[in-house]
Amino acid sequence: QVQLVESGGGLVQPGESLKLSCVAPGNIFSTYHMGWYRQVPGKQRELVAATFVDGGTKYLDSVKGRFTISRDNARNTVILQMDSLKPEDTAVYYCNAHLSKGFQETFDYWGQGTQVTVSS
Repeated sequence: QVQLVESGGGLVQPGESLKLSCVAPGNIFSTYHMGWYRQVPGKQRELVAATFVDGGTKYLDSVKGRFTISRDNARNTVILQMDSLKPEDTAVYYCNAHLSKGFQETFDYWGQGTQVTVSS
């Protein structure tokens, strides 16, 4: 079974930082798009940031300039550096690996979720 292993969540005050890490199997890490989603109870899961196999990145508008996604290729790890955290960033964050094979076929693997709480 493919498993994405997440770490780095916690409780911080507004303005502080956290770094989330997600370790994936090498075959997945090198061929799948990697991203971070977050979900608040009662709300839809949303894409926070993604790094694509061609090196491109994408960010949720509300985190642009504050969050940075990157790959550590030697460790098969995707990093989400979260700076200037706001209470609105509070959520469970999920690592995601995504692959599309044709229009109808996609593959997704998920981490277990890590809680990020931003509160004074």
